[in-house]
Amino acid sequence: MNHLDQYQALSDRLSASGINLGWVIERLKSQRIETPSWGYADAGTRFGVFKDPGAAQTTLQKIDFAAEVHRLSGIAPSVALHIPWDMTDDWAGLRQYAENVGIEIGAINPNLFQDQDYKLGSLCHPSEAVRTKAIEHCLECCEIMRATGSRILSMWLADGTNYAGQDSIRARRARLKESLQIVVNGLPEDSRMLLEYKFFEPAFYHTDVADWGTSFALCRFLGSQAQVLVDTGHHAQGTNIAYIVAQLLDEQCLGGFHFNSRQYADDDLIVGSTNPWELFVIFTELVSAGSLADDVAYMIDQSHSIEPKIEAMLMSVLNCQSALAKALIVDYRALEVAQLEGDVLGAHGIMREAFETDVRPLLAHVRQEMGRPIDPLMEHRRKLMV
Repeated sequence: MNHLDQYQALSDRLSASGINLGWVIERLKSQRIETPSWGYADAGTRFGVFKDPGAAQTTLQKIDFAAEVHRLSGIAPSVALHIPWDMTDDWAGLRQYAENVGIEIGAINPNLFQDQDYKLGSLCHPSEAVRTKAIEHCLECCEIMRATGSRILSMWLADGTNYAGQDSIRARRARLKESLQIVVNGLPEDSRMLLEYKFFEPAFYHTDVADWGTSFALCRFLGSQAQVLVDTGHHAQGTNIAYIVAQLLDEQCLGGFHFNSRQYADDDLIVGSTNPWELFVIFTELVSAGSLADDVAYMIDQSHSIEPKIEAMLMSVLNCQSALAKALIVDYRALEVAQLEGDVLGAHGIMREAFETDVRPLLAHVRQEMGRPIDPLMEHRRKLMV
């Protein structure tokens, strides 16, 4: 069957299950995934960097690459910036350039891990002078938000210690709360600070924001402009990320995601490449939460070391789209009945049926209606060959 016949067959099947296909299509059309500027540049590991002649060399090129991913997918309308990697003397001009190529400036990401002064931490550092330097950098990023129209300050700290006794964990926590409060007070109105966590690396004895509970507690202390940022690569093996998502949704403190995939730790692999089931169940929690998920920011955080930059980013965006499509066609009414009746395998089977459904005909139909290539990845490869 061609994709039109496949789409009709899928449409008939979903309609027979009582699923509103029009609602599914509109939700897919309204999906938004933000891509990161740093994912379009050369990157590598602690052992070295493999240079890619096709990688972006300037911030404007990164914006061009992000615009191309959006042109192909239709669902990636913004690009996150990293400061000072994307620094410019003309933020108004950069914002206008992005708008001219069809995208917006998204989250602003301070750099609190590369400066030599941050050897013992940034916002948690024992030295007040170093903490002040880090705070001033974050406040500078708040001003960049105002200039670019960004609504999100995305915060990740490498702060931690390597040895027991190296520093007081409680004293560092007090410094962090004080520092973050100053940063939150400097945010533009109607904007948010999203606080990321990571259970290890580069610190190996303790990390100052090591898990979602720590981030959640800090955000509660900081107030309504602070929410938790979940990076799907920042968890120990076996962690149930869908459970974390459900808890944060229920507490209305889930600010957003940094999507990537990992085999072992923070591997920064293409989203959905190692565990597509995990990505699917995360999206089912978001879909079933309804309006609780309305303000969640969906962002990708990847540094591609050996992959072609645009192709890798496009694959991540499309994998998020596929995961959402499968989550949208779960028969949630039947699922609730099975849950209430204690039908363990029946409920699980409903989830499996949606996950195993080939949604490519549905996505082809959506892209066609949006005026996008039916096969964005193939279109990109064809363009490279011209």
